[in-house]
Amino acid sequence: MKQVYKVPFERNSPRVKELRAQYVQTIFDLESLDRPHDFIFVDEAGFNLTKRRRRGRNIIGQRAIVEVPGQRGGNVTICAAISNHGVLHHHVTLGPYNTQHLLRFIANLRDILFELQVQDHQGQELNENPIPTYVIVWDNVSFHRAAPVREWFNISEQFMNLYLPPYSPFLNPIEEFFLLLEMESV
Repeated sequence: MKQVYKVPFERNSPRVKELRAQYVQTIFDLESLDRPHDFIFVDEAGFNLTKRRRRGRNIIGQRAIVEVPGQRGGNVTICAAISNHGVLHHHVTLGPYNTQHLLRFIANLRDILFELQVQDHQGQELNENPIPTYVIVWDNVSFHRAAPVREWFNISEQFMNLYLPPYSPFLNPIEEFFLLLEMESV
C-alpha cells in the first residue's frame, strides 16, 4: 500500500486556476510598463526552538534514544524579504507574527530600500536612473490584508502589493528560501 497524500479540494479547482492565470497576467502587465519595478517576495515562517531529529542510529536491536527537555521549547517567527538582489531584510520575533509586527517590518524594509537607492544614485541625475516601484508579493494571510496594512500601501506611493492566488506557494520564491533555512537548522 502507498501512503495517502492529502490534497485540498480547492487546490486545482477552476476558480484557483483562473486566479493563477490572473496573477501571471498581472506580472506580465507590470513587466510591460515603462517605469522600472522590483519584485520583493515577503513571507513569514515559524520555527520551534527545540526541533530535533526524528531518526537516529544505534546498534541493531536497540532503540536510538535522544534526551530532550521535559518542556516544549518556544516558537520564533522569521519574516524575510528577498528580491533579485538577495535577502533584503529579515526579522525574528518570539511567538507569532501580527499586523503590528508586519507594519514595523515593511517600514524597516522601506528605509533599507531608500538607503540602497541613495547609494545607487550617488552622482547621477534622477532622470538617468528613475526610482523603481517596489512590488511586494505575499500570500493571503489575514494580517497582510488588514486595514492598517492597506492604509500603509495607500500612503506609500512607491510601493504596491500583489497577493498570491490561494494554494500557490510554488509561485513565491521565498518559500524555497525558508525550505533551505529549515534544512540547514535541522
